[in-house]
Amino acid sequence: MSIYDLPKFNLSWKKKKPIQLIALVVSVSIIFGFLAGTISSAFFYLQIKDYLEKLNILPSAIEKELVEKETIKEYLPQTSQEEIIIKVVKNASPAVVSIIISKDLPIFEEYFEPGPFGFQVPQYRQKGTEKKEIGGGTGFIISEDGMILTNKHVVLDEEAEYTIFTNDSRKFSAKVLARDPVQDLAVLGIEQEKTVDGNGEFVLEPFPTVKLGDSDKLESGQTVIAIGNALGEFRNTVSVGVISGLGREITASGGGFIETLEDVIQTDAAINKGNSGGPLLNLKGEVVGINVAMALEAQSIGFAIPVNKAKKDIEQVRSLGKIVYPFLGIRYVLISEKIKEENDLPVDYGVLIVDGGPGEPAIWPDSAAEKAGLKEENIVLEFNNEKITTENGLAKIIMKYNPGDRIVLKILRPPSSVGEDWEEIIVEATLDERSE
Repeated sequence: MSIYDLPKFNLSWKKKKPIQLIALVVSVSIIFGFLAGTISSAFFYLQIKDYLEKLNILPSAIEKELVEKETIKEYLPQTSQEEIIIKVVKNASPAVVSIIISKDLPIFEEYFEPGPFGFQVPQYRQKGTEKKEIGGGTGFIISEDGMILTNKHVVLDEEAEYTIFTNDSRKFSAKVLARDPVQDLAVLGIEQEKTVDGNGEFVLEPFPTVKLGDSDKLESGQTVIAIGNALGEFRNTVSVGVISGLGREITASGGGFIETLEDVIQTDAAINKGNSGGPLLNLKGEVVGINVAMALEAQSIGFAIPVNKAKKDIEQVRSLGKIVYPFLGIRYVLISEKIKEENDLPVDYGVLIVDGGPGEPAIWPDSAAEKAGLKEENIVLEFNNEKITTENGLAKIIMKYNPGDRIVLKILRPPSSVGEDWEEIIVEATLDERSE
């Protein structure tokens, strides 16, 4: 035998069952390989887990769930902004309420009376009244004890009844606490429900609320979210857009209500009928505006009252039980370049005192303006040395003062005869109080 030859062994099991042997060897190898791999992997993972966590590259909880269940049970936001919007809506929606307006309306029945030539003439007479739903709007809860902010035009009818429906379908009878005499704002109140605590005592259940932001910090192009009772039917409808402009002036009308609103927010977030009084939110979930109107002749043009204008109302309702304003007592038009050209005025700023039509004089009788000698067609240029412009309107300036404050006005008076110039004078006035 050569030293390079190996002895030949006679293996009986190899001769008898070669296939079973191969399968056994493979199976044993797989089992031992799996156990060894699992043990080594677990040991290795425990050693570097802390390091991976610091690097933030460990699989997320969502990824783990997908691996384990291989199904997605909930919608996963595709972008960080979408995730923020969903979160804001979820957090704010419980505090957004629907306002249903109801009123006793007459019921008429038809009857017939004999007429000429034997004909029966139909006539109508009232047969009692019936409570009917006549409209709807939106509001949002601003305090845990049930204070709600909305638009004044939503709750303008003093003979109507107002019912609040919360997002979880609870129903409350609402009381109008105050209507703002100047801004399209109103404050309502609903009573808290009583529940029994663990000690068997009655406690008042707090309402969910939204946080009020700072509308003075808004920027054009900023993302905003509108929530409201669209068409008075679809509760907590959500629309998203951007702030399209700031400091706008509009004349809003509807249902016999006409009001000029200064310094309002313009947005392309859809604001539909019934959204009035709902919140306009930023991506921090703060209310920055109160949705108030939409432009009927255009698409994607809506308006909201800056929330900072409502903060003083809320404080006054809490402390005084009403909303009061310093009151000068004039009807006016804010002068722009266009108003200047149309009326041949000498300046393109200030306010022009005008009458509002029959029964609406330019100067309120016995007001601060009348006592100071202001007349129709006078132009108020400055209020306490502050120039009145389209960006800094009279309504915005006067809000800095209180009833009883003594102020100085710079006035332009029209010429009394042809050839004379406009006369600039200085007058003093003591502001009155204006409430609902």
